[in-house]
Amino acid sequence: MTNLILPRGISRRGLLQGAAAIGAAGLILPAGARSAMAQAKKGGVFRIGLGHGSSTDSYDPGLWEQLYVQTFAAARVNYLVEIAADGTLVPELAESWSSADGITWAFAIRQGVTFHSGKTMTPDDVVASLNHHRGDASTSAVKPFFDPVTDIKVDGQNVIVTLNAPNADFPYLMSDYHIPVLPSADGKIDPNTSDGTGGYIVESYEPGVQATMNRNPNYWKADRAHFDQIIMLTILDPAARLNALMTGEVDLIDQVDPASISLLESRGVSRIISVSGNAHYVFPMDARAAPFNDNNVRLALKYAFDRQELVDKILAGHGSVSNDNPIGPANRYFHAEMEAKTYDPDKAKFHLKEAGLDTLEVTLSAANAAFSGAVDAAVLMSEKAAAAGITITVDRVPDDGYWDNVWMKKPFCASYWGGRPVEDQMFTTAYAAGAAWNESFWDNARFNELLVAARSELDDTKRREMYHEMQQLVSFEGSTIIPMYNNYVMAVANNVGTPEKISANWNLDGFRCVERWWFA
Repeated sequence: MTNLILPRGISRRGLLQGAAAIGAAGLILPAGARSAMAQAKKGGVFRIGLGHGSSTDSYDPGLWEQLYVQTFAAARVNYLVEIAADGTLVPELAESWSSADGITWAFAIRQGVTFHSGKTMTPDDVVASLNHHRGDASTSAVKPFFDPVTDIKVDGQNVIVTLNAPNADFPYLMSDYHIPVLPSADGKIDPNTSDGTGGYIVESYEPGVQATMNRNPNYWKADRAHFDQIIMLTILDPAARLNALMTGEVDLIDQVDPASISLLESRGVSRIISVSGNAHYVFPMDARAAPFNDNNVRLALKYAFDRQELVDKILAGHGSVSNDNPIGPANRYFHAEMEAKTYDPDKAKFHLKEAGLDTLEVTLSAANAAFSGAVDAAVLMSEKAAAAGITITVDRVPDDGYWDNVWMKKPFCASYWGGRPVEDQMFTTAYAAGAAWNESFWDNARFNELLVAARSELDDTKRREMYHEMQQLVSFEGSTIIPMYNNYVMAVANNVGTPEKISANWNLDGFRCVERWWFA
């Protein structure tokens, strides 16, 4: 297929035919990182303190929603494909993939892989795992990925996926953390199983508290899963998380408050890892609820705060300004030429007037469980909005239970997103009408039309134009405020070894610190 459009960083042959020659581990690293990996050694108990986790967390992969369950999964399970540290797509449980037309995709399934239970993984397990996210009864957050799928079947050692239209990015979608391969029986998976093919076997798990996992002695990746044991702890309070690292109770923490970086560095017991990518902090507004159902109100709010101030004070420079755009600079079709919004109280007042209002009063619910500094960011927004006649009352809600009781429940709240490697994945997950994680409940007919058309468009120029228009629609008509792209800022004990290249597609090395890192 001569005109198939490819994601950044992968060749036409690489996407259509996979990368079976890369090797069993499926990891591409620069020379320096390969050298570092060669020095990795086995052993030790790796303790992780995360600002995520809830008592309602589930084993069901379709329901995974935050960093704790994402990292817990990365230790236990594998996927058809993997996003390598350099952002390219490489084999995992699929040794290769190919398509002649972008409609029918063949994934060659790796042989000789066993689940923790001892069951041999087969293509039937792959089919059942994919089908878990299909159909009207599915509760999976990535069900929209599978709406275009018309058939999934086994052909020898291959799994054949047929779409209703071409999608050059489809293999990338199979890397999503919701879509692991789990054991099946009678054509279905048990979504509540702890079984998997990953590097670690669950010893104990108390949702919202802790998980303990031991290294899988039969793991098929010889150069991964270096720790003897992994202990994951939920530590929602940022100060408690910081103290746990400084006192040696944990070896890694996420969501480091930039204001505490100098304190950490002065102690000399840990180091900061700051990785830039497409991750972004957001404030979704429920487009169904007044006053947010009026786009002029939404625009007034978008012009009523200082984005650079948030980057400077909340991120301490570990990030950059976003123009209410979920597609970041690292994405292939990033719309860099779009008109930038700046702090403009007069323009905010203009849009209020267009909405028939002289003043506006809204409540913004926030907790640092959404992201480190979310409450302070909400306060800064409130202070600046006053000059436009907008009163933002900041409702500081508890961290515990935030994702169950506030997110997608309150009409205006704080949230965060890890940037997806391709535009279709980000838009389909969070902005498509009816998507389970369309957190602002936005429904734009033109956007939805372009979403379907863009994934099937094989002319690169036309495809770029479509994705640019979609970014314009989200930025100026959407119901999500996206003020900044955030770096992933984490801190590790000095004796923790990492590859030279840390993945930017998700936090904690694409969630895979649990199998890529080691004790030096």
